[in-house]
Amino acid sequence: MPAPTAPPPFEAIKVSADGATGELLLNRPEKLNALSGQMLEELISAADWYSGQEEVKVVVVRGEGRAFSAGADLTTFGQSDADTSEEGRLQAADLGRRMADALTDMRPVTIARIHGHCVGGGLVIAAACDLRIAAADTLFSIPEVDLGIPLAWGGIPRLVREIGPAATKELVLTCREFGAEEAKALGFLNRVTEPDRLAEEVDELAARLSAQPSYSLELTKRHVNEVAEESGSTANSIEDARALIGALEDPESLARMGSYLAGRG
Repeated sequence: MPAPTAPPPFEAIKVSADGATGELLLNRPEKLNALSGQMLEELISAADWYSGQEEVKVVVVRGEGRAFSAGADLTTFGQSDADTSEEGRLQAADLGRRMADALTDMRPVTIARIHGHCVGGGLVIAAACDLRIAAADTLFSIPEVDLGIPLAWGGIPRLVREIGPAATKELVLTCREFGAEEAKALGFLNRVTEPDRLAEEVDELAARLSAQPSYSLELTKRHVNEVAEESGSTANSIEDARALIGALEDPESLARMGSYLAGRG
């Protein structure tokens, strides 16, 4: 087995590996782990790095500080990148979808360890993981429509696969908060645990999975993902990027976004 390689130099996340178990840490606690473009790029690189660490069988994905993730970083959302061409804007808008696909396609099994708030794009990250355990006091929400934009990043097909079309429509269109017990009842979570036992529960599951043969873990993950793609493919989610760009050009959507941001100070 090849020797482990050092991870790339990251700033918005931290990655580590200890034998068969790794940890991917969203590390912007002062921003409640809001997902900046830099963080999305780093998550793609981290997924690729973990896939190359043959000893690693399981990766725990969690957020530093008070939240799993508060979703997309609204302080930078909609700002133009250096490349303002149509193709450049499309690539920038598609970055979140490529991040979610990279997490899903990682060779190791991923466990989302969720606490605090799991919002919008943070919920897409959780959905991209293979298994999900949350603290009982976790609050989930999908506020994109309130913000004046569609849920993108392949979030719709991922949610439809996990909780069904009716629940997806209700939660995405109403933008209401929902708790961990409801998320488990809908099928989004594997387990709910008391906050002070969250780390222990996740560690126990990671240890159990790490004791399984790599071949069976990887084959089962790949097989389930292939079946899931047949029932709700993310292959055409590039259209999400076009929808985001459209929202940034729609007067009603821009007015709603301004109102939302003003209400949040």
